[in-house]
Amino acid sequence: MPYAMELSSTITKSVAEEAEAHGFLNPNDGVAISFWIISIMMVAATVFFLMESMAVGNHWKTSMNVGALVTLVAGVHYFYMREFWVQIHASPILYRYIDWSITVPLQMIEFNLILKAVNPNIGAGMFWRLMIGTIAMLLFGYCGETSIIGAWVGFALGLAGWFYILSEIFIGEAGKCAGSETMSKHVSSSFQTMRFIVTVGWAIYPLGYFTGYLMGGVSQDSLNLVYNLADMVNKIAFCLAIWAAAKADTAEKARAMQGMM
Repeated sequence: MPYAMELSSTITKSVAEEAEAHGFLNPNDGVAISFWIISIMMVAATVFFLMESMAVGNHWKTSMNVGALVTLVAGVHYFYMREFWVQIHASPILYRYIDWSITVPLQMIEFNLILKAVNPNIGAGMFWRLMIGTIAMLLFGYCGETSIIGAWVGFALGLAGWFYILSEIFIGEAGKCAGSETMSKHVSSSFQTMRFIVTVGWAIYPLGYFTGYLMGGVSQDSLNLVYNLADMVNKIAFCLAIWAAAKADTAEKARAMQGMM
């Protein structure tokens, strides 16, 4: 019996190694599996947001479509990152930052879109301040992770960009607009959730950078698994917050119209 179990284990290991050698998933590689699962989730979320954009009020449609772009871009990059990990078994840093350089600005645009729906007089300054913070956060983070500049310098300057974004959505023009009494409860709920994700969810990234690149205490496997799970929450949940507000707001206005009739 022990011999049979040992033989079965050897065969299973051989099949796993053969699959990995040909670019397929190794069932023992949790990181590769997480890349695959999240890439499919991003594609599914894209289809969902596009379909739901046809069932919400007109002023929400653009926000829903931008959300679909966020998950679509992430999904495409995750397919490439999965292949990179499976075949090379190294962190796909370049692919991650290309993904973030597109999806994070789109998420910042989402703040502008939902607030403009409430206050059309919001100036372009808020949008550009969010963009400046985003560019600084990603540029210095990438330079630090790829040793173009010192890891500590990249970490500090990247944090400064993130804090600049937080200052805008808490105490800047965006934060003040969100606290306006004219804002509907649905828009307010969406904004609060999005702001929570940018504050708490995004904190995972500098934490991973700090432990993985500055302290040397995290393996590439653990670091990529954490980044993958963070992307899933910070992209899909971010867009789901907008969808939930859009559906609730549309339903409320539909009931009000029926009441008037």
